[in-house]
Order: sequence, then structure tokens, then C-alpha cells
Amino acid sequence: MSSERLIYLPLGGAGEIGMNAYVYGYGKPGKERLIVVDLGVAFPDMDTSPGVDLIIADIDWLVKRRDQIEAVFVTHAHEDHVGGIAHTYDSLQAPIYARRFTANIAKRKMDEYGHPDDAVRIVGVFPHQVDAGPFKVGFQPISHSIPESSALIIDTPAGRIVHSGDFKVDLTPGVGEAFDPAAFEEIAKGGVKALICDSTNVFSPEAGRSEATLGPAIEELVASAEGMVVATTFASNVARVKTLAEAGARAGRSIVLLGRAMNRMVDASQETKVLEGFPATISPEQARDVPRENLMLLVTGSQGERRAASAQLARGKYMGLEMKEGDMFLFSSKTIPGNERGVIRIMNQFSEMGVDVVDDSNGKYHVSGHANRPDLETLHDLLKPQVLIPMHGEHRHLREHVKIADAKGITGVLAVNGMMIDLSGNAPKVAEYVETGRTYLDGSVQVGALDGVVRDRIRMALNGHMTVTVLMDEEDEPLGDPWVDTMGLPEEGMSKSPLVDVVEHDLAQWLGRAGAKTLRDDKALDEGLRKVARQSANNEIGKKPEITVVVSRLS
Repeated sequence: MSSERLIYLPLGGAGEIGMNAYVYGYGKPGKERLIVVDLGVAFPDMDTSPGVDLIIADIDWLVKRRDQIEAVFVTHAHEDHVGGIAHTYDSLQAPIYARRFTANIAKRKMDEYGHPDDAVRIVGVFPHQVDAGPFKVGFQPISHSIPESSALIIDTPAGRIVHSGDFKVDLTPGVGEAFDPAAFEEIAKGGVKALICDSTNVFSPEAGRSEATLGPAIEELVASAEGMVVATTFASNVARVKTLAEAGARAGRSIVLLGRAMNRMVDASQETKVLEGFPATISPEQARDVPRENLMLLVTGSQGERRAASAQLARGKYMGLEMKEGDMFLFSSKTIPGNERGVIRIMNQFSEMGVDVVDDSNGKYHVSGHANRPDLETLHDLLKPQVLIPMHGEHRHLREHVKIADAKGITGVLAVNGMMIDLSGNAPKVAEYVETGRTYLDGSVQVGALDGVVRDRIRMALNGHMTVTVLMDEEDEPLGDPWVDTMGLPEEGMSKSPLVDVVEHDLAQWLGRAGAKTLRDDKALDEGLRKVARQSANNEIGKKPEITVVVSRLS
């Protein structure tokens, strides 16, 4: 029996949707040579991560084994797969491999942070493979909602692994490569030890629809509009952006791209020649001189993002353009769970302007980029893996996918973030558990989830903040009464007196009763003042604010 093992370890993306980061290793236990598949981000919300810019998987386990990492492979250019590479490059210092379009997006991110341009290496498609220690890795084109998505064919001394990446079964995707059943049949001929598979739409029972089916319905809708038409979709869904632009052009409308991401994705697609025949566009400045009924704007912000173009239009003017009564706004996208409030807020803001809002509740103007259950089973049947490990899904998605595998006679393994699976031999097993979590990009600094920064911010948001300041003289006696400053708290409480006055009075009373030993001890003074201030505030306003105590001693 070999003393070497083949391992799979998800650090992000297994048990959640987003923040994908997967590790494969081969070698003696603890000394495996490693490759990383995808380093993505998740996006914050005000409830759980106020003020945070991005959320990245905690890669501390990888950083400690940096000298064992051969390479990073990026399956496609969605933010939840590529968004973390620039933020983690200094820590890992590993070469990054991607196909041309994905590499273009990756290099732009690396450039923003001053990382070397040659850190990202462009690779061709399977059967070409990259040698990475004991691994040979090939990029097999697969259809998704962004150009040049790939499944990874990972050959190891212990057998072939297929990492599906995000995919759908689409034979007519419009932009990008079609799903090729024959190619996957060929890949399966030598046997597939394990399929690590997308699980996002495992609960959708109907076969997925092709991107090509949307064109006629969108054209009919745009042609029927009387005022200005504005449409939003995921900027990365270049095929959809093209379909929308073509519908506008056929209706005799000038096309305007609004939003940084929209312009960046179209530029990258044209630069790498995955997008051809895109209708001519005009600038926002030129659009001001075009009659409204002859304009179509394609804008960012399909998920209700506050700074995106759609939200800016909902609040008033953006780039000199504004929506008016009789205009139409189309959401050619699905609202990701958790983003509903932001999207509905924008819809209502447009409605108040008299704008007609069209969403995808009838399924006519959007198709998913992920495989539904029948499409997942198509990939299972083509590859016939010995083992199936679901990824890219919440726990319920992974569990359901395992049930499907088991029913088909495939060994299903439910592996969530931090669960290292030993794929050696014929019976996969849990090798060990690795501590995982998340890192927050907070401004220009990365902070750990356990650092307390986000926790303290949430507590301040919920409870408000109060600063208590006390001056002590040379004899360790209070020099006057304490004073209080507040933030995020009501000015008056139950007594109808100013909150600050009530708290300052209670603090002065406590100080007057405090013994000499307490007055000499900064820690005891801090604890006492904090306790009194919180209790006093609670009595007045029913909240215990976060307290900062400042004791200044005259020496």
C-alpha cells in the first residue's frame, strides 16, 4: 500500500454559495504537494458585515504550507472564483493559471495592487495540460454565464479528478463555448476517480434552458417600449449583454453602457475576441442629445448594489441621465437570495417615478448559468465517476446532491469547508478537519473574523456608542464631574431629560462614593464607570450602548 495520499480540501464554497477556494494535494501525509482551484470572494451585507468591502476565505492553512503549493488554477472570471487572487497573492506567491479571458480579468485585478503581470499565465484548452508537481491540469471548455468557463481535468498518480467548476448544459450559449457531451465522454474513457461538482440548482427539477431562447422575448419587449429602456443583468454575462444590446439596436435605439463593471467586461471580451459583432455604443455624454425613445441603457446593479448604476438612477441622475414616467426598466437577472431588499427598494423607487419595472418572475427574460438537476445527472452519466463530491452550494444543496449520487450507485461524499477528504484507494474517508473561516477586506486592510473588528461594529450599530471622560488630579481625586459624548443614541430618555445629563449625574454620584483604592486603580475605575453608564442608559432608553472610558491623570 502506498504511503502517499490524494486529498481534497474545500476552504470556501462548500456549504455556501460564493467565496470558492478548493485545495488538492498528493504526497506523504502533511507533506503533500498542493494545487489551489479558485480564490474567490463573497460580498458583505449590513446585517452581518457592516462597512466591509469584500469577504475572502481564510487561507491560513495554505499560508503555513506556502512552500508546498505548486500553482493556483482559476476556472472562470466570476468574482466568487477570481476575486480573491490579488488579495492573497502576497501570502501565497504561487503562479496563477487561467484561460485567456479569465487571465485578462485576473491581470487587471493584479495590476490594481501592483503585483507582477507575469504572475498570471495564459493556458490553452484540454488536452493541453499544465505540469504542477504530481498533477497534470487541463482546462476543458464548459458552458456557463461568462465566457471561457472551464472544468478542470486533474490527473494524479492516484487517478483522474474532474472539477466541474460552475456549468450548465447549453448547446447554444450565444457567446462562449457550448457544452460538448462527446468531449466529456472522451475524458471518461480512462476512468474518473472523483467528480467534484457544482450543486447550485440541484433542487430545480426541469432541464435548464439555453441562453439562445431569450432573444425573441427580449426583442419583443424592447420593441414594444415607448420611452427610454434601461436593462440590468450581471455584467459578466456577456452573452446576455449582447442579446440586450442587439434587441435595442434592432428597435432603432442607441446603446449606452453604464457602470464600471459593464464597460470592463465588454472591453475584456472584445480584447480577447470572445465577443464579436457587438452593436456600436455611444457615451453617456452623447446620449444626452438623443431622444429618449431612441435610447437603451445597459447598466450595472442587478442585485440592488447601492453604488451601482441602477441604484444611482433610482435615486436621481447618473452621468447626466435620468429616468422619467413612461420609461421601462428590465431586470434580466435572478435576484440572489439575500439581495431581495435592495432590489425591491430600487423597484419601488422607479415605480414612484412612473417607470414600468419588468422583472423575471415569469422566466421569460433570464436563464440560470448553473445546471439544474437533469443537467447535473447528464454530467454524472457522461463521466461515470467512482466518487461524487458536491461543491458550490449551501449544506442543503450538497446533501441533496449526495442523495442523487447514492441513488445512481455512485459513492457520494458530503464535504463542507474544512473537511479534508482522503481519496486514496477505493473508499474515500475524512482524513482530518481544518479550521476555516473568513477574512474581511475592510478598506485597505484585511482583518480576521476573530479579530473583533466587525463584531464591535455590529454592536455599535445595534446599541450606539458613548464616551465617558474623567479627569483626575495629582491626589487621585476627580477634577470636576465626568462628561459624556454620545453617537447613535436618542437625545432624551424616559425621564424627558437630556440623556447626557442623566448619565453624567449618575456617574458623578458613583465617583463621589468611590473609595480611594478604586480611584487609584485605572482598571477598577474603567469597569465601574462603564457599568454605571450602561445601566443608566438602559434605564433611560432601554439600550446598553458600547462604552469607551477615558481616564486622564494630571501628573
